[in-house]
Amino acid sequence: MAEVVVLFLTLCVQLLALPLYILSFLGIWQPFCKKIFFPFFLEKFTADYNQKMLQRKQDLFHNMMDFSDPSGKLTVLEIGTGTGSNFQFFPPNCRVICTDPNPHFQERLAKSMARNKHLEYGQFITTSGEDLSQVPDASVDVVVSTLVLCSVKNMKAVLREVCRVLKSGGAYYFLEHVTADHSSWTFFWQQVYSPTWRLLFDGCNLTRETWADIEKANFSEIKLQHIQVPLCWTVIQPHIIGYAVK
Repeated sequence: MAEVVVLFLTLCVQLLALPLYILSFLGIWQPFCKKIFFPFFLEKFTADYNQKMLQRKQDLFHNMMDFSDPSGKLTVLEIGTGTGSNFQFFPPNCRVICTDPNPHFQERLAKSMARNKHLEYGQFITTSGEDLSQVPDASVDVVVSTLVLCSVKNMKAVLREVCRVLKSGGAYYFLEHVTADHSSWTFFWQQVYSPTWRLLFDGCNLTRETWADIEKANFSEIKLQHIQVPLCWTVIQPHIIGYAVK
């Protein structure tokens, strides 16, 4: 019975969003989303998100220098850099390599770089997390992804790339929204909204058990917490946060 109700409500949401589906069918929505809507939305959303998550992010990234090389230098590769919302939390003088599959973030990214002059910036690589071939094996001390694994096409491939580019003893930092407990109302509404949400927000998936893939990846140590984030959209309140050591 519950599955029937979910299906019915999902169809109702899709009917309400019918213009969006028509634009997608005509090939209009995706280019508009990537070039204009999603960069604009993400800039506004991450500003609010950072305010709500200020202490959490400070706590998450506080020990990044523990993974610096013997000379004290730290190279950070960020997957899905977006608008550069994490730069303020990275330690001074570390070198940051930015990657994102969407080149239309670069204007907003440049503004974030100008505000965060305590960092050294490497090249911007337009690529997906599944293909970091431009980054050599075992060449970075830290990899970071926040609110990224929800939208990648192949999470296992992304995590393989993370392990490949990390030096031995390097760390992967993550902060991701995930599926809710399957007995909860949040999970019920995640299922209802999921198809339309994915279309509206550039492939974002509401029901991924991201922690399971991280736990199965090739890490020697994982520190992971499940938390609830005080966001107005309850469907993205369940999160995982932590880091994994290669």
